[in-house]
Parts: sequence; structure tokens; C-alpha cells
Amino acid sequence: MAERERRRTPPYGGVFAARTRVMEAEDIKRATWRMAHEIIERNHGLEGVVLVGLQTGGVWLAADIASVLNEIEGVEPPLGTLDVAFHRDDIGLRPLLPEAPTKIPFNLDGQAVVIVDDVLYTGRTIRAALDALNSYGRPRTVQLAVMVDRGHRELPIRPDFVGKNLPTRRDEMVDAHRDGIDLGEIVK
Repeated sequence: MAERERRRTPPYGGVFAARTRVMEAEDIKRATWRMAHEIIERNHGLEGVVLVGLQTGGVWLAADIASVLNEIEGVEPPLGTLDVAFHRDDIGLRPLLPEAPTKIPFNLDGQAVVIVDDVLYTGRTIRAALDALNSYGRPRTVQLAVMVDRGHRELPIRPDFVGKNLPTRRDEMVDAHRDGIDLGEIVK
């Protein structure tokens, strides 16, 4: 779960209380390997493929996918990070909280960009990421890789590569990290 979600829950700083562990570290590794193979297959190799991890949850996953792609193909694709705080559509509805600097040290023109995030929920963060990417070039294609798709979409956005589909209630939270995926709630 992103720090942004933790901070925006009343009273700003609720604590995540895990109810159940949905995936263990080994499950995360297997899902990462599967997604890496799917990225290679979909793009017919890694020529022109770049990874962009969304701050903060997608950064660790993008780095892990890049490492696995290197193990499989012997080539590590360029890796960048993107903070979408200034591109969100809810500015003014909640505090603006930039997470970390954007680092895209390569040109996106003509590339196959794989946006990577930990949890896909409403799709609004991905919409903001698509807007932000336009500042860095015009990709040939944009694909989406997420470790968890929890449903509840508010926009017509669908991931291309998914570690786990995990239907949830709106009041539940998902915390994804290298050690596993936990399902729970934010408590005061």
C-alpha cells in the first residue's frame, strides 16, 4: 500500500492492520517471473522495452522485473521512476503529497513503455501516469504491469500483466511488498 494511501486516510496517519496474508515472498517471486516472461513474449524480446515504476509501490516491483528480465534474456531494460502527484485529478480534494523524484534518464519516443505499479484499484493513478509520460516523449506503446488487481475501476483501464487478481471490498486495503501481500484495513 502506498504511503499516499496511509497519509490520506482519516485522521491522516491511520495504521494498516493486516487481516490475512494473501501471497508469500515465494509467490511474489513466481508472479514476477511469470510477468517477466509475459513481457518478453508480448514484445517479442526486449528490444525497445523500458520499465517505469510508479512511486513508491511500483519502484521495487519494476526493479525486480528488470532483474528477472536480465536473468532470462541477458539484457536489463532501461528502468525509470515516475511520481504522478502533480498529474492527479483529485488535486484540491486532498493534500498534494509528492512521493519521490521522477527519474526517466532515457527518451520514451518510439519505445514500448511498461508502467509498473504494486496495486491497481480505481485506475486514477494510471491515468495520471499516462498524462505524466507525455512530458517525456511519445511511446510506441504503453503497457501496464501490476502485482495486484483488486478491481473497483472508475476508469476504463486494464492491466496487461497481473501477478494476482484479488477481488476486495472498497473498505479493505492491500499492502504489497517483496515479503508478501497482506489484506486488511486502516484503523485509527
